[in-house]
Amino acid sequence: MMRFDIMTLFPDLVTTVLGESIIGRAQKSGAIEVRTYNIRDYSEDKHRRVDDTPYGGGKGMLMMAPPIYNCYRAILEQQAAEGFVAKNRRVIYLSPMGKVLTQARASALASEYDNLILLCGHYEGVDRRIVDEIVDEEISIGDYILTGGEIPACILTDCVARLIDGVLADAECHEKESISSGLLEYPQYTRPYEFHGVKVPDVLISGHHENIDRWRAEQARSLTEELRPDLLHPEA
Repeated sequence: MMRFDIMTLFPDLVTTVLGESIIGRAQKSGAIEVRTYNIRDYSEDKHRRVDDTPYGGGKGMLMMAPPIYNCYRAILEQQAAEGFVAKNRRVIYLSPMGKVLTQARASALASEYDNLILLCGHYEGVDRRIVDEIVDEEISIGDYILTGGEIPACILTDCVARLIDGVLADAECHEKESISSGLLEYPQYTRPYEFHGVKVPDVLISGHHENIDRWRAEQARSLTEELRPDLLHPEA
């Protein structure tokens, strides 16, 4: 069982996104556990303040270290009180400064750790001292800027969680799909047989599984070459 503990200023956003569909059902079945923590609840300020102006000047506000650290310590204490002992824990800060998330990294996180603690930044980011003290790794979901780390945290959780045993009905669902195999997925079709004058390829209704597998492999490679050649030629 994988446990995700998410530190955020907007827990309802995270809970709503991750409470639906496959990830929501996985939580109900006990295959994974997702907890959210409102960093504001751990502020030492009577007004629950979590941000302040950065030293040296500059635009915007910066999340302060103490509330985040208090939240982190509370997570560890709650885990201990509940008898949860992580064999391998990883603290991840969702940050544009991190390495971009890949399927390979998600697979490694799913196989190597049983507890991921995710920190969602906001405003202009967080005090660097908290990153240096508690964070093991920074991860970005792409080379662009978002308003906060909540959506990246949901994406990372979804990407990792679906690789955990019991989340998907069959491991083949993720082992042979797009990207995981190193290629884009082949084209797929369902009923009706003809749609707007376009028919399902004959090979798929032939019943000849060897020919179907060969066609799918050819299509996957052709699509990858056309749409994502970087997957086939990473050094190019």
